[in-house]
Amino acid sequence: MTILALSALIRPLLEPRLPAGLDVRWFATKEEALEVAPLAEIGWFDMYDLQAMGDIVRAATGLKWLNSIYAGLDFLPLDVLAERDVIVTNGAGINAITIAEYVVMGMLTVAKGYRDVVRAQDRREWLLDSPGKRELAGSNALLLGYGAIGKLIKPRLEAFDVEVTVVRRSGGEGTLRPDVWRARLSEFDWVILAVPATPETDGMIGAGELAAMKRDAVIINIARGAVIDQAALVEALRDKRIGGAFLDVTTPEPLPADHPLWALDNAHVTMHLSGRAQDKMFARSADRFIANLELYLKGEPVGPRFDPRLGY
Repeated sequence: MTILALSALIRPLLEPRLPAGLDVRWFATKEEALEVAPLAEIGWFDMYDLQAMGDIVRAATGLKWLNSIYAGLDFLPLDVLAERDVIVTNGAGINAITIAEYVVMGMLTVAKGYRDVVRAQDRREWLLDSPGKRELAGSNALLLGYGAIGKLIKPRLEAFDVEVTVVRRSGGEGTLRPDVWRARLSEFDWVILAVPATPETDGMIGAGELAAMKRDAVIINIARGAVIDQAALVEALRDKRIGGAFLDVTTPEPLPADHPLWALDNAHVTMHLSGRAQDKMFARSADRFIANLELYLKGEPVGPRFDPRLGY
């Protein structure tokens, strides 16, 4: 009999829909998960404690299929998953709509100086002029990463008359190859990071890239904090060498209370909330899991597949 180890958090959405004949072990704590993990053929071990998830995956020695609501799984022991040849499905696309909306919100927040408007309201002060005077229309955005999220960001920005240039390996009209975009950085008003977290993308925006940008360019990061050299970013923001940064992700997370990013007026820190700014995440994940489970039990491919060897 196929044994599944599943989080009790999603039990109400799954239990009534699970096929008959399965041995389902529900867990509510790390300790319970560690107890059932070695027995499981199928595991969905998501919890807020990412280190615990890694420990549980290591303990799941008989695992054949790992499912996760997370799109980026760089916090898991990917070498172990690769060595054991575990099928991995991730949450790619589950949060894509809300994250794409967050990008638009971030750009508008910076362009219109909306944070200063909110602060003025808190002070009950009637502003006589707008603290932000930029328009998205007619601006240029460089979009690094064209997966499920990037594919939704592009049309939303184009609806605001933003010219979007995508970086992709395959090239094509209106796109740049990975070996070209750095030389073109000075052309863009917005640099949007939507890449997966891999050794290749780690620190891809460093002091050199920041120096090449326009002085009023704004970075939007909804990827991972590690894709930016954060110390170099703080320095560039402090010295006003770029216009600003809208950071949904940082290194580390949570960001320490004494970190200089909190105090910079041209830095917007949104605490990795973009994917949580919705109420459909668990329902979509449950729907996908049930559909995949039916395929898995019939011996058919499941998806979207995450390759532990590639890191995305």
